[in-house]
Amino acid sequence: MKPVKNRGSWLSPYSVHHLPLAKPNDRVKTLTVAIISLWFLLAFSCSLLGVFDSKQRLPIPLGAAAILPVVVFAIWYLRSAEFRQFVLAANLRVLTLAQTWRVGGVVFLILHRQGLLPGVFALPAGWGDLAIGATAPLVAWAISSQKRFPKGIFVSWNVLGMLDLVMAVTLGILASASPLGVLAGEITTQVMGTFPLSLIPTFFVPLLIMFHLIALGRVRNEAVHL
Repeated sequence: MKPVKNRGSWLSPYSVHHLPLAKPNDRVKTLTVAIISLWFLLAFSCSLLGVFDSKQRLPIPLGAAAILPVVVFAIWYLRSAEFRQFVLAANLRVLTLAQTWRVGGVVFLILHRQGLLPGVFALPAGWGDLAIGATAPLVAWAISSQKRFPKGIFVSWNVLGMLDLVMAVTLGILASASPLGVLAGEITTQVMGTFPLSLIPTFFVPLLIMFHLIALGRVRNEAVHL
């Protein structure tokens, strides 16, 4: 006879919960931390050296730095069972709270007001980041409480957060001072390729996209095991 599940518990299909996953081995954890650290140092060094300053050329280095880490993460996740186990053991509350840093998107609005960033990029990117960052603590509290929380809301919040980041990168390129800047006017997004702002698209944006993907992966994995 199968045991009856308590619908108000973490195992409720109407709640986001932490599955009893096995603890990942230290080797994977150490390797992951080392890779993230090296990635940050590389982005930091290239930013200081002006590698991401596109000016009148194609923003290939900036675009590659924003996209490649996510691609590498996806490939590693799909091909390595150990890494996948490590990712799926991540604390959803911590991953969600990490998105709070996006309230820093107010910088885009300030730079737009100062005439340093075009509105076509700064307004949607800035307000989008503020919306996700401001609601992150509420979502983190909701999924860590014992009350039921609709998975659909959590999934939608993560999808919207990820789309906001993708949109920001896309608009940043389309409003750049490069041949791809079809939305560029007198003011472009060239400043986003200079230090320290260049760290946003080359490190923080792809890292936060990964956090959204991990959260969505956790929910999917949860549904499979229910």
